[in-house]
Amino acid sequence: MDKNNSKDSTTVTRAYLAEAIYTKFGYSRAESSDLVDAVIEEIIVGMEKEDEVKISSFGTFKVKKKNERIGRNPKTKKEVPVTARKVASFYVSNILKKKINNEQ
Repeated sequence: MDKNNSKDSTTVTRAYLAEAIYTKFGYSRAESSDLVDAVIEEIIVGMEKEDEVKISSFGTFKVKKKNERIGRNPKTKKEVPVTARKVASFYVSNILKKKINNEQ
């Protein structure tokens, strides 16, 4: 993956991750794809159960509960109720923050 912020940077997709595993570790492409899918599925299952999913040196996925509130349509200024819901949040680890900011 490209480490600078140019327009040529790569979007990291499931296929990109599977190809990286194939290249670095020598698993078959099918096994690499299955491995990526299994990791993502475990993250999803943990979040469905509203558990925190912590990945060392990377970050933590959490499900936050938002209460019902009154919102406002910015065009019409009309007040509209916003229903209670759950949202996915990601908190970056301090180690990753330092790497992103080149403070290794």
